[in-house]
Amino acid sequence: MRILLAEDQAMVRGALSALLSLSGEFDITQAADGDEALALLKTSEFDLLLTDIEMPGLSGLELASWCQQNKPKLKIVVITTFGRAGFIKRAIESGVGGFLLKDAPSDTLITAINHVMAGKRIIDPELAIMAVGESDPLNDKERKALKLAGEGRSTSEIAATLFIAEGTVRNYLSEAISKLHATNRIDAARIAQQKGWL
Repeated sequence: MRILLAEDQAMVRGALSALLSLSGEFDITQAADGDEALALLKTSEFDLLLTDIEMPGLSGLELASWCQQNKPKLKIVVITTFGRAGFIKRAIESGVGGFLLKDAPSDTLITAINHVMAGKRIIDPELAIMAVGESDPLNDKERKALKLAGEGRSTSEIAATLFIAEGTVRNYLSEAISKLHATNRIDAARIAQQKGWL
């Protein structure tokens, strides 16, 4: 089974790769961030994407959305340190088959991979309960603008990155601030980050 492992922390990536290689049934390709993973997905074939959520470049959820559109047969398992309700909901909506916390026992990961490959969905029960919590009020455009604002980008930088007018950026950020009952764009980004909506 060909697995693409996308994880930005080198030690965690190495440990996961070594663990999976021990089973003898997995051929592991490593990617150090979301952008490297996307480049590999575009040029090579894999059976499963095992990805972290928060990474430089594309996030694991953005990778999952891309796969849903472009490689619908590819199975996806997300491993994360964060069990935020917003992450879980977005993962499910992006066609993710498994959602596990990084502190799960190693045999749980291998079992989850095998179940997901068999067409089942595996989500830690506690995480599944969290997923029925608050719904994400942000739309995709507001989320992208807010994520960039949270990184300290100016309105003009956000406009250039997203190829939209500065006025449109201000509208997106204003909507996001209003929806999240925040005091400003940085506060809105912080709230959305804590909820797992960014």
